Amino acid sequence: MNIKLQQIKQKALEEHIPIIMDETLEYIYNKMKENKPKKILEIGTAVGYSAICFSNFIAENGKIDTIEREEERIKEAEENIEYMGLEKIIHIYKGDAVQILPTLNEKYDMIFIDAAKGKYPFFLQEALRLLNKNGIIFADNILYKGYVLSDYNKHKQRTAVRNLREYIKNVTENPNLDTQILEIGDGLAVTVLKNTI
Repeated sequence: MNIKLQQIKQKALEEHIPIIMDETLEYIYNKMKENKPKKILEIGTAVGYSAICFSNFIAENGKIDTIEREEERIKEAEENIEYMGLEKIIHIYKGDAVQILPTLNEKYDMIFIDAAKGKYPFFLQEALRLLNKNGIIFADNILYKGYVLSDYNKHKQRTAVRNLREYIKNVTENPNLDTQILEIGDGLAVTVLKNTI
């Protein structure tokens, strides 16, 4: 990892901004090396760390679109993207993904979901619409601190847990999808469209 990227990561960790975990990133890197995506969509930019990381493994002339609603995060992400000299590669859609996703009509080779846990089923629906034929969807934090696979039912996180469970049900029971739920990081769901579609 280069020094600039290390600085971005360190600052995010110090400020307790949730960023992609190392082992999750490593898994996605390996998948990207196998089949370099040309267009990536990321739902949840935070400070731009994961989008910057993904830019190392996209195909030549590849592009990354990323969506973020929090103004403070957008400002920091823009600064980080500029600091890394990636303004021509990474584009931030500013606003709520629930409103932005339905307006998108491009096709993506890879979609990374890492935003509001309670909205994962909706994000999935939109991701499937926007995914290229041989595309792949990664949903991060899918096991959410272990709550999703336990009998967790506390009020505070109930909606998030219920919707993450619904996401898992949707991707594992759909006959057109091939999904693995991996216990790396905070849980990663890896979904590919079967060629039968």
